[in-house]
Amino acid sequence: MQLRPEQLAAHLDKPLAPLYLLHGDEPLLVIEAADAIRAAARKQGFEEREVIIVGTSFKWDELFLAAGNMSLFGGSKLVDLRIPSGKPGREGSEALQRYIGTLGPGIVTLITLPELDWQAKKAAWVTALSNAGVSIECNAPPPARLPQWIAERMARQQQSAPRAALEFIAAHVEGNLLAAHQEIQKLGLLYPPGEVALAQIEAAVMNVARYDVSDLRDALKARDTVRAARTLEGLKAEDAAPPLVLWALATEARASASNFKVAALLHAAKIDRMIKGLARGDIWNEFLQLALRLTQPRTR
Repeated sequence: MQLRPEQLAAHLDKPLAPLYLLHGDEPLLVIEAADAIRAAARKQGFEEREVIIVGTSFKWDELFLAAGNMSLFGGSKLVDLRIPSGKPGREGSEALQRYIGTLGPGIVTLITLPELDWQAKKAAWVTALSNAGVSIECNAPPPARLPQWIAERMARQQQSAPRAALEFIAAHVEGNLLAAHQEIQKLGLLYPPGEVALAQIEAAVMNVARYDVSDLRDALKARDTVRAARTLEGLKAEDAAPPLVLWALATEARASASNFKVAALLHAAKIDRMIKGLARGDIWNEFLQLALRLTQPRTR
């Protein structure tokens, strides 16, 4: 069974499934989902928890032994299996599929993975685990939905904010959901329940944005001029390597319309000469000008 992260709380009010599979690109949501499952397990009488971390020298027999050993307290048990690499290998894949056949009363298994690519999601072992229990993909909300995500988090602590304030927070924590969570918690400590004004949020929220070239490429593909400019500003502040930034811009230039590509690539070549010290100029200003060129509306 597939669940969205926001559906998990209602699900955990019922008797637990024998197996839970957590994966996704947002560590905060994975951690929160895992914590909620562990808390529900304790509440439902799973008194013992055994944590198993799959490393380079891991023996898969350990998983079967953990599930086979009864709780030291004579109660039920949670087997907490973590695969940091997301790649159990051939032996692990086969072991996980065999493990499903051992599931029974008294044991709940929680398996935590990082983000899985499309190929891994179709792997036989992932499909088998998903079919045997509950699978939850914990991905960060897209930028357009981030203000609403922040509003929902604030509502949990009986607070609200105008749209402009939500967008302000989103702009200052872009790419860092854990930072957004911390800033929201800070608002709960600083201000009482009710609406928090934009001025109050501006005074409280720090600029904790984290940027990388993938953010820039996303903004260019979406032709989001404001986001592209903000991302370049963040990359500059974080001393990003100019050749890497140029690679992202040049890649999008090559993918642009044929009647637009030549001008953009010539601009990228000019910046390349500047990076190599063969021409003078402000490299970051040129990055911005090229980004503006790449995000402008296309005309036929």
